[in-house]
Amino acid sequence: MSKIQINNVVVLNNPSLFTSPLQFEITFDCTENLEDDLEWKLTYVGCAESQAYDQVLDTIYVGPVPEGRHMFVFQADAPDPSKIPDKDLIGATVVLITCSYHNQEFIRVGYFVNNDYESEEMKENPPEKPDIAQVHRSIMADQPRVTRFKINWGDQTKGEGEEEGGMSTTEENGDMQAGEGSSVQDTDSMLEPLPSTFKDVHSMDESSNVEMEMAF
Repeated sequence: MSKIQINNVVVLNNPSLFTSPLQFEITFDCTENLEDDLEWKLTYVGCAESQAYDQVLDTIYVGPVPEGRHMFVFQADAPDPSKIPDKDLIGATVVLITCSYHNQEFIRVGYFVNNDYESEEMKENPPEKPDIAQVHRSIMADQPRVTRFKINWGDQTKGEGEEEGGMSTTEENGDMQAGEGSSVQDTDSMLEPLPSTFKDVHSMDESSNVEMEMAF
């Protein structure tokens, strides 16, 4: 069982201008003392067709972590638009919060993001080159996608119950909460091509061995 359980993520500063910092208030429980650091990473997916355009907006290290409940605000500067293809600056994309222990990722929280102009006129007649100063970012805060991975927390050898870096196939639902509640259900992996709209998210293939939830 994971020694870290994220029980709440609040998306702050949302909606906002594309150029505004991203802010997430994260609350998590630690079931027993961890001597080493947790590595938290915030990644912006610049293009659904290639990971080469992913931008790691920030990485922070938290530790050692005592048993109990903890809360912090993860803030990072907006992605660099010059590193994103023009065709992908407007429309749907993804932002990912990941956490690792001993270089093993054990949880990934993803949010769909929609970037668009606020003015109807600019939506209908967008400039050939996107005007970033006029682009607004809206994070789909009430529908996070959560993927959990089984890892070795340091109190067992490989092959003893779970392999280091192994993928989780059975995790309890409903252990995360949010300000606006929604049901827990399987969803597509956020590594798949992005939907054209937020509503085009379908059920996950039952044969998948990575647990993906819509939490909170």
